[in-house]
Amino acid sequence: MKTTLYSATSRGTAKHGWLTANHYFSFAGYFNPERINFGALRVLNDDVIVGGKGFGEHPHENMEIITIPLQGILKHKDSMSNQWIELGIGEVQVMSAGTGLYHSEINGSTSQHLKLFQIWIFPNKQAVEPRYHQKYFLPQERENTLQTLVSSFDHPEENSLKIHQDAKISRILLSLDNKFDYQLMSKMHGVFVLVIDGTIEIDKHVLKTRDAIGIENVENFKIKALESSDILFIEVPMEQI
Repeated sequence: MKTTLYSATSRGTAKHGWLTANHYFSFAGYFNPERINFGALRVLNDDVIVGGKGFGEHPHENMEIITIPLQGILKHKDSMSNQWIELGIGEVQVMSAGTGLYHSEINGSTSQHLKLFQIWIFPNKQAVEPRYHQKYFLPQERENTLQTLVSSFDHPEENSLKIHQDAKISRILLSLDNKFDYQLMSKMHGVFVLVIDGTIEIDKHVLKTRDAIGIENVENFKIKALESSDILFIEVPMEQI
């Protein structure tokens, strides 16, 4: 098993007043030649946006973009005629940029901070028709059980959102002292494990809140919760992009 640690303190950080962004991979003004991507996973940003602010209209193309709010309300508008759709805690948003689109994202509250993860995954199909979907996932359905949030159009899992890549994003709430055996889809895949909150142990590595680890060259691995923990898994093909 090959592991690569991404401690919370080693992330790139950008502070713009209205936005505090923590980058697990090179993004915008943060560049680390050793952290360009993890297989098909290109971007993972841990963002905090102050009330009433957000990202103005900007373009994307040929990228699968996934957003997971952790606090507050996100409002989304795009060139596909979606006008200020709200996205809240427990929901997940997927957007296939494909041939190209414009969108805007803002904090739907004027007073409360908005916290979210934004994930970019390289697609396995270019120039697809742009599309947008969102879905609410019940938290109790991931208590000590892996809950799939996003899966591939080619191998969809029931009730999950879908993207153009042989990837899977899932989440689990693992209670104190519980163990979980994660099974990868294939030996060609790796999984980026992020501790949203809590403390876990993987292969003798102790990971705390916002720490992450990239795992590859293995069929499965065990996780132990050293305290009740909320864990995000981003499994992607590892071939050269």
